This record gives sequence, C-alpha cells and structure tokens, in this order.
Amino acid sequence: MDTEIFKQHLKKLYSINNGKVVVTNEILKFTQNHSEPLNQVQKDLINYTNTNFESNSYMLTEGNQNQFFTLLLKVLNAKKVIDVGVYTGLSSLSFALSIPDDGIVIGIDCSRDYEECCHLHWKKANVDHKINLVIDNAKNHLQKLIDNGESGTFDFIFIDANKDSYDDYYELSLKLIRKGGIIAFDNVLFFGATTVDQNSKKPEDQIFFGCPPFQKQVDGLLVLNEKISKDERVIKVMLPLSDGITLVTKK
Repeated sequence: MDTEIFKQHLKKLYSINNGKVVVTNEILKFTQNHSEPLNQVQKDLINYTNTNFESNSYMLTEGNQNQFFTLLLKVLNAKKVIDVGVYTGLSSLSFALSIPDDGIVIGIDCSRDYEECCHLHWKKANVDHKINLVIDNAKNHLQKLIDNGESGTFDFIFIDANKDSYDDYYELSLKLIRKGGIIAFDNVLFFGATTVDQNSKKPEDQIFFGCPPFQKQVDGLLVLNEKISKDERVIKVMLPLSDGITLVTKK
C-alpha cells in the first residue's frame, strides 16, 4: 500500500464535514441492517402502531434504539427492568426478549389506550409472562417499589414519559437501580430544542418557541440535562442516537 497516497486521501475525506459521517435516513437504515435484527413480532408491532395509531407513531422507540438496548441488557445480564412510558409496548417487548425466562419487566404507563395492543403482541412473542403492565402515575409506582424494599435491585431502567417529570424519575430511579446498572433517558435532545439558546432570535429557531405545552417539556429536559452533567453521583454519557439518549450508572 502506498502510505503517502493513502494519507493524502484521508486528508481529503477529513476536509468534508471534518471527516464525520452525516447521519441520513440511508445511513440509519444501513446501520440497522448491520445490527442485531429485530424479532418478527417487533416488526409487526411497529407496523401495527404505524397503521392504527399513525398520529402518535412518532412516540415509538426507534429500531436502532431497540437494537442498542438489546445489547446493553445482554451485557448487564439483566433480569429486572423498569420501562417508564410503555405506549404500544415496543420497548417492553424488546426488554422482555432480552432477559431470561425468569426475568421481569415492570412497564408503567398512565394510559389504558394501548393496553390491548401491548398484550396482543407480548402474547404473540411468548413474553407476556415476563411483563407486568402497571397503569399508574409513574412517580407513585416508583415510590411504591422503593417502599416495598426493591431499592438497588433493578438492572436497567428506561425513561420515556412526561419530560417535565424526568428529574423526579431520575431521583427515584437512582434509588432503585443497582450499582453497575444503567438508567437510560430518551428524547434528551427533543427535536434539537434542548440545544438551542432559549433566548435565540434566529428565524430558524423560532419553531421551538411559542407553544407552552412543548416548552414545559423542554424546560424539564433542560433541568435534567444540566443536573446530570454536573452530578458527581454518576458516570454519564449523552449520545446523539435518535432523539438523544443519556445513560447513567452510579459510581
């Protein structure tokens, strides 16, 4: 190999976007196709959600996230998982497929709107016996688990619910997660809204402002992101995967 020609070619490539790959839909599809394949029931559930709940289908945990979490749970040898924000059941399904037959996923959601869809696909995948769906306020149920003596016993906790309550979920989850376990927060970038100067006057940033319910969610995420970045109790990493994921583990 001609080393000098190779080096010059690398310099040219590096001059384009600082040598970084621009993550397009095609790149995402490529990475998903070269990762652990989704179970057929996972695919069926995605299609079912997109067909029957089209207006809210953006709430689905994305395919590459499920592949990532599958690997994490295997590395953790996870048996006890909490899923805060179940929606149509894809994340809980993915977790249940990744843990042993005697493992448990506690799925917490405040709505019964998608309960039938959840049980239909969990049963179809033969993992319904591993998932306990709790219809309750998440803060209430996390506290119940603490009161029941389950602090420090969970291997993985996934939080994808009301963003304005993320800080409360964080503090409760820190009590429930074992040392060496992982807490994952979804949507920490929130369409890019958390990265924008909240006083920005740029025209391209104005889409993030002017909607109080949206701003309430953004404010909750801003509090959490800043808090975790300075929290000496945990080791943390924020990843630009999908809509942004933060992973933390207790020191």
